[in-house]
Amino acid sequence: MVFTVLLLFAACAKKEALTATSFKTNSGWGYSIAYKEKVLIKQSIIPVISDTKSFETESDALKVAELVKQKLKQNLSPTVTKNELILLKIKL
Repeated sequence: MVFTVLLLFAACAKKEALTATSFKTNSGWGYSIAYKEKVLIKQSIIPVISDTKSFETESDALKVAELVKQKLKQNLSPTVTKNELILLKIKL
């Protein structure tokens, strides 16, 4: 349900500015995606891996944030795959 609402919201918002920002975690970096300063996604750990660890670098967090932002702009699911992380050269 939340996912459907998020997709619907993103579909309505695709012409509006989505912003991607990084933030420091206890063990590395995370990212958030916001629409009009309202946080839609806050990701403090690397998705789709078995470990619960943060991104090692701010750059890695922002690369994935940009990928998610582009997916939302294209009305696609914001889900990130392990293959996409590998293609972005994210250190797992």
